Amino acid sequence: MSGLTSSSLGKKITMSLSGFFLITFLLVHLGINLTLFVGAETFNVASHFMATNPLIQVMQYVLAFGFIFHIVMGIKLELKNRASRPVKYAKNNAAANSNWASRNMIVTGILVLLFLVLHIKDFFIEIKFGEVNDDYLLVTDLFKNPIYVLIYVSAFILLGIHLSHGFQSAFTSVGARAPKYLNGVKNVGIAFSYLIAIGFSVIAIFFYFA
Repeated sequence: MSGLTSSSLGKKITMSLSGFFLITFLLVHLGINLTLFVGAETFNVASHFMATNPLIQVMQYVLAFGFIFHIVMGIKLELKNRASRPVKYAKNNAAANSNWASRNMIVTGILVLLFLVLHIKDFFIEIKFGEVNDDYLLVTDLFKNPIYVLIYVSAFILLGIHLSHGFQSAFTSVGARAPKYLNGVKNVGIAFSYLIAIGFSVIAIFFYFA
């Protein structure tokens, strides 16, 4: 690992690999959350399985490491890029050579991280260590709070923006740079970012008005 993270290319590759892992987690998490529409029994069964399965119990620590690693590596890469980038170029040409999402990956990443802390407190800790008898009720009750729903939806919109660049960046870092692949990766990345942002947001908004 130290060899991979000692060079800029190695850092980008490990950053991409951790990003792929987190992308997979988001898909699984969205799938579990969509069972809310099926009903309390189905969601509670899925939630109980996630909270008690031995493999998932191990993977949650891997996931936590993946998040921390991804964030730390992202900050290190951004600081290094800024240090090596000419000031005049950065000020005058940044907007012309990159979009808002790519220029603000650190900003969106940190804001999503702050939401994640709140999310862990309200969901993970309550379900795993609290005296919660009905996970479905816990989740749907939180979605009755307009402030929480606003924060939740805003966070997933920011995550969608982050993913719109991060997805493409992850693939290009591991070699998918050829034009015949790049457009496809870009389109899939945009579609995935919309899926995550809209998917999680629709769930929260639906149960707020339900």
